[in-house]
Amino acid sequence: MNQATSQQTKPRKILITSALPYANGPIHLGHMVEYIQTDIWARFQRLRGNSCIYAWADDAHGTPIMLRAQQEGIEPQELIDKMKAEHQQDFDDFFISYDNFHSTHSEENKHFSEQIYLAAKAKGNISTNTIKQAYDPEANMFLPDRFIKGECPKCGTADQYGDNCENCGATYSTTEVVNPYSVVTGATPIEKDSEHHFFKVSDYADFLKNWVNSGAVQKEIANKMNEWLDDGLNDWDISRDAPYWGFKIPGTVDKYFYVWLDAPIGYIASFKNYCDRPDVDVNFDEYWKTDENGENNDTELYHFIGKDIAYFHTLFWPAVLKSADMRLPTGVFCHGFLNVNGQKMSKSRGTFIQARVFLDHLPAEPLRYYYAAKLSNTVDDIDLNLKDFQQRINSDLVGKVVNIASRCAGFITKKFDGKLSANLADEALYEKFTEASDSIAEAYESRRYSKAMREIMALADLANQYVDEKEPWVLAKDENRQQEVQDICSQGINMFRAIITYLKPVMPELAKKSETFLNAGELTWTSVSEPLFGTEITKFKALMTRIEEDKIEGMLAANKILLNEAAVLQGGNKKAETEVSDENKESDPISSTIEFDDFAKIDLRIVKIVNAEHVEGADKLLQLTLDLGEEKGQRNVFAGIKSAYEPEELIGKMTVMVANLAPRKMRFGMSEGMVLAAGPGGKDIYVLNPDDGAVPGMRVK
Repeated sequence: MNQATSQQTKPRKILITSALPYANGPIHLGHMVEYIQTDIWARFQRLRGNSCIYAWADDAHGTPIMLRAQQEGIEPQELIDKMKAEHQQDFDDFFISYDNFHSTHSEENKHFSEQIYLAAKAKGNISTNTIKQAYDPEANMFLPDRFIKGECPKCGTADQYGDNCENCGATYSTTEVVNPYSVVTGATPIEKDSEHHFFKVSDYADFLKNWVNSGAVQKEIANKMNEWLDDGLNDWDISRDAPYWGFKIPGTVDKYFYVWLDAPIGYIASFKNYCDRPDVDVNFDEYWKTDENGENNDTELYHFIGKDIAYFHTLFWPAVLKSADMRLPTGVFCHGFLNVNGQKMSKSRGTFIQARVFLDHLPAEPLRYYYAAKLSNTVDDIDLNLKDFQQRINSDLVGKVVNIASRCAGFITKKFDGKLSANLADEALYEKFTEASDSIAEAYESRRYSKAMREIMALADLANQYVDEKEPWVLAKDENRQQEVQDICSQGINMFRAIITYLKPVMPELAKKSETFLNAGELTWTSVSEPLFGTEITKFKALMTRIEEDKIEGMLAANKILLNEAAVLQGGNKKAETEVSDENKESDPISSTIEFDDFAKIDLRIVKIVNAEHVEGADKLLQLTLDLGEEKGQRNVFAGIKSAYEPEELIGKMTVMVANLAPRKMRFGMSEGMVLAAGPGGKDIYVLNPDDGAVPGMRVK
């Protein structure tokens, strides 16, 4: 029986999670697909009267975080604390209604990681083997999977990461990568022996075969996982060598838990942290312990994830939980990726849009609605077409939904002291709104949000057609037909209220404003079956405004400036390529080439730094005044070298700049060129200092 439409004898107890954002960079609109999808489902469950706890965390371990912290000259803890605060602010401003957002670098996570590991070891599910591992001879460190790039050993696609191929989906060892190179230094990795700890996933092959095909995962994901199971499962390397930012494996000196072991355990740790809060009365064991049959039928657990990490969540994770005698997920819900304007998100095109940049220019709720209108329960990718986004918001939300209240409220306020009629003018029409409840609820429950939005907008069309046909603005001129005006407009207000109730999981802020306007308390799912009679509404105020094209253009321009600044700051640091796995390959300096004639167009000049200043509001930029000699005069350039130089150190120095680069408008002013610099980043950024005897304006050949 469908849980959304059946009569519930008691509220469900549900725990949900989203995939953990990595504490190494900002949230972007691709991330927000998942968090918005999860939040809509959580809000829907609560609106239906169910208990739904949303707990998750920042993924705070791994080599990339350790290296970035070193770059910035800070401790990893400072970096992850800073990113956690930024992430939470983005989630709050996108109205993500999480109950607890924790960190995998926590005492709870350390406790459960060790407990689960030791339980697996006691069962004989852990083995140790000496393996050959990729090692960067220049950086003197073992390389994690994503710090190696090369050709996929399965399909031959170039520029794939060292653990899996984005083209064919294969997973493999870093030592299998063809023509590998280190993303840290560019050096060719060598092989070194190291003893590693493995979780024997193969011990759970039969269990996983049954679980994957139990209905707990989507059919298309189950089919893919069955391929892995049929090919035979390799044991899972759960250890990493020092230096590493993470938890040390019990009983070892220099071995640490691989981030993919303790990251999903972060779901458990965050929930435990939530349960231990003094204001919370929730029993941890009720959600995570199992009965004598190894089951937990009293509570439900669902993971919302991207399809790219289905392998970890539907094979490794269930096996680890089974080994630890902990409850299994009731379901794992996978979604597709986000494209922008029909193409993969790209830094070079400026469509790799950060959540904060979007929020600086546009409100959050329209994007929540647009995503909902695109999302289904499949793993298909969705597209954020910005022109369609503008048109759909203006048409659906402003032109249809809000327009119903706008057209009716004025008559009720001015002519009837804000009071609604004592009855419905068209009960049969309103019945269509109540009858839609089960269908819309089923669509929400099954995560077919696009279907729910279509049905809700169909109701909005019915409401607007009704008002158009009845023409209360015409009837209002006839003193003998005032009751009809009140009845028609009251009917419209009640239909608007029903629509807002159905939209509440998607648009909580619009619902909150509407609740104030309707002046009849909080909207719940049953509100639709109980229309308002004789109550008093407040004076109508604009609930939403149209999305104007200049706002979208401003957002894209600001995002591109931010991306350009980041590119300048990254300089020659190839590690930056690993920080975003879905970077557009067209902008990859390793795989792109230019012709000699293109290179010959670059005008490199010796310049003298006549002034250098800090840039107010910029963390990493210095403003340089450069002298190119009498012929070229002076130029203003912003350079991302603040971490390496104090301004006074640079004044009087000679350096090299690209003199014929087109001026570029930045957030802090116009930049009229580019200073050449190189280095791994942080304090190690070196301006290219020419030999003595160079004079400003001299061409570099």
